[in-house]
Amino acid sequence: NTVPQLLNGMVLQVKERLKKEVAAMKNQFPGFRPGLVVLQVGDRDDSNLYISMKLKAADSILKTDPTGFLKVLRRIVAVNENPAVHGLIVQLPLDSINPINTEKVTNAVAPEKDVDGLTSINAGKLSRGDLGDCFIPCTPNGCMELISQTGVSVMGKNAVVIGRSKIVGAPMHDLLLWNHATVTTCHSKTLDLAEQVGRADILVVGAGRAEMVKGEWVKKGAVVIDCGINHIPDSSKASGKRVVGDVHYPSAIERAGYITPVPGGVGPMTVAMLMKNTVESAKRFLQTYTPGKWNIEYTKKKPQEPQPSDAEISCSCQSKPIGELAREVGLFSEEVEPYGRSRAKIRLDALKRMEKQPDGKYVVVTGITSTPLGEGKHTTALGLAQALGAHLNINTFACVQEPSPGSFFGARGIAVGGGYSQIIPLEEVCLRTSCKGQIVLCVYTHVFVQFAFGMISHVYILQALFDLLVPLRKGQRFVSPAQLNRLKKLGIEKSDPLTGTEIRRFVQLDIDPDTATLFISMVGCAVQDSGSLENEIMAILSLSSSEEEMQQRLAKIVVATNKSGDPVTTEDLDVSGPLAMLLKDALKPVLMQTVEGTPVFLHTSPLADIAQGSPSVLADKLALKMVGSKGFVVTESGHRADIGLEKFFNIKCRYSGLRPDVVVIVATVRTLKMHGGAPPVQAGLPLPKEYSHENLKQLERGCCHLKRQVENAQAFDLPVIVAVNKFSCDTDTELELVCGQARQAGAFDAVQCTNWSEGGAGALALAEAVQRAAKLPGQFRFLYDTQIPAADKLRTVAQKMYGAKDIELSPKSIEKLVLYTKQGFGNLPVCIAKTHLSLSIDPMLKGVPTNFMLPITDIKANVGAGFLCCLTESVSFILLYL
Repeated sequence: NTVPQLLNGMVLQVKERLKKEVAAMKNQFPGFRPGLVVLQVGDRDDSNLYISMKLKAADSILKTDPTGFLKVLRRIVAVNENPAVHGLIVQLPLDSINPINTEKVTNAVAPEKDVDGLTSINAGKLSRGDLGDCFIPCTPNGCMELISQTGVSVMGKNAVVIGRSKIVGAPMHDLLLWNHATVTTCHSKTLDLAEQVGRADILVVGAGRAEMVKGEWVKKGAVVIDCGINHIPDSSKASGKRVVGDVHYPSAIERAGYITPVPGGVGPMTVAMLMKNTVESAKRFLQTYTPGKWNIEYTKKKPQEPQPSDAEISCSCQSKPIGELAREVGLFSEEVEPYGRSRAKIRLDALKRMEKQPDGKYVVVTGITSTPLGEGKHTTALGLAQALGAHLNINTFACVQEPSPGSFFGARGIAVGGGYSQIIPLEEVCLRTSCKGQIVLCVYTHVFVQFAFGMISHVYILQALFDLLVPLRKGQRFVSPAQLNRLKKLGIEKSDPLTGTEIRRFVQLDIDPDTATLFISMVGCAVQDSGSLENEIMAILSLSSSEEEMQQRLAKIVVATNKSGDPVTTEDLDVSGPLAMLLKDALKPVLMQTVEGTPVFLHTSPLADIAQGSPSVLADKLALKMVGSKGFVVTESGHRADIGLEKFFNIKCRYSGLRPDVVVIVATVRTLKMHGGAPPVQAGLPLPKEYSHENLKQLERGCCHLKRQVENAQAFDLPVIVAVNKFSCDTDTELELVCGQARQAGAFDAVQCTNWSEGGAGALALAEAVQRAAKLPGQFRFLYDTQIPAADKLRTVAQKMYGAKDIELSPKSIEKLVLYTKQGFGNLPVCIAKTHLSLSIDPMLKGVPTNFMLPITDIKANVGAGFLCCLTESVSFILLYL
């Protein structure tokens, strides 16, 4: 009797059983599929034979060239962390020209995915008899299945194993022993090998030596399992060789009761056991798996009374190691670049990996026009994220801006939350990397060289500058992509050789000094308006969805206009490439966490007056993919609903393609009292007594401002929820009045929040309201069409958001609009820079000012960022340090 008579039926039985188990998994979790990866190093004939069979069932193969140890380990770690893979086998032996530690490679495989059973943990459990708590190596397991199908009982039999490898010999010995056989392990150095084989009722051979066991050695009627794969010369074969086992099959078949052939014997059963182990691994995975749910542990802080300072709360919280948090939210190690224990930059490869995953719900938090002290917009955003995540167990990410330099030590804190709804550790939030000096100096230098030498028309000077800009290398000109684009813009279709006229046109930018965003005088090297470049670079960093897009935007930055009225860009200066290199790492979102362990992306800080003023597009996009279709991303807009929210929608959402589901407006009783006529609040001074006494009439008058801001948010056809931050001096009657006024204004709901003092627990009502509102069908729309004239876009924003009667364009603004329209920039969105302390341009006017004009004093084309920055007399440029 030969095993092939039983083999086909056995493999089919295993296959059908596994099909049923996988079908049951898919019924419970639609779309689920057990995954297997095979890692092969090198190119061995015996490995290739097994691989060819395994590939029929494996999802993929990572086949490397002869490679180094660390590269192999990185591939293994990536598969270990991939939840779509449930089995990983490393095909042994490792065939590499470089030394590779096989023990370290096999032990790098996660034990729960070690379906080959080769890690020390699985091997150790097998050796001590814990057969139900480990993965048994596939070849020995297949051998046991073959033996059981012969009907021969292993118990009490004499079993001989030839070979002591970790793949076959050693685990085969343990399996036979724990199935109650008397086992002898032999090898090629065993002196009485023939005598030992002759006593075997069960013989398993895996020594790796062609036909070493002779037929006459075999005991009559023995079960012979041949695990060897060897190639010997055979001129009758097209390949010049054939495959044989470790047993001389023609003679052994005459004596054995059952014997496996080679090839076609143990191999199919090995593959069947591999599939069996993989399915078993998938079943174990599903025992703790909830579709779309992170396996994350939160830390719920018990508030102390009296409440400590923000710094004391931060110091009392032990933040989770950032690598552990990254794994919990589905990031792979190779996608995470730790900066110390509590921060990490996330590589953009993560977004590419997740690009086909559905997005979660998108919630934007804004506010009403507040007092100089602020009203807790950042704190509410973080508290809402904590409530959704730590308390309602929903995948939730918060995305917030990095704090601006001016807010580090201001009365409003560092703008990353406060109390029990803040980012920790506090001291690491403020650490910033400054590349502003290098970036601006790079541009200044190029402007100086181009402007200074561009005025000199001597042919030798022009040729020398051309040789400097486009150097000769081995007799050929090296022309950068930016220079090729400049030649194309000039209508020059070649790069070398150029005529004298073409060289002059290429070298001389012919900058009009009166239009330069960056102008360096020949004598004093005085720089004008340097802040605009820095702010536009930060806006570009915030609005870019990839490195490629960032470089394209950087290349479009207009630094001046030439005397013909054409824009001069950073690409014309050939500095867009260096700028992109300097900002490459800055484009990666920074991962941190809140007091309760909710993940946060802290990324970019474009100003909210002269830019869009919101966290980066990349942070929001990555977070939306990571939370999954049932999760939430809580982001924020700069300043208030009339300024920041309008720019969030009309600029950020227009370029990102993202569409929010819910708007949350933060309000406070004290702010509404201010809008109702209470004395102004000044930073650093005690609150006037009017704010600590109940005055319902004054409060009700101030609610007209809340109504206006709710209407501003509703102009984009989204559900609006008002979150009323509760302060200790607020009475229940006052809070109920504000909530009632908000609902009367059309808000979907209005709730009280105490997340500053209670953390996520204090924002549960807000979280539940957000959940309900997010179920409404989306009807988002922009406020204006970018194709209408720029003046009409300005008028639309001024009238619908601020309540202005009309706009007033200064002669300079009109001149700029004509120029920008001629240059092709008239279809860009508009970004109005005005005070955030009032709906009007006068910061002292509170409530809902009416019948006022909005004067536009100047307009700057931030072409790289993608908007026209329109200045009012209430705002001047502020330097922003990257």
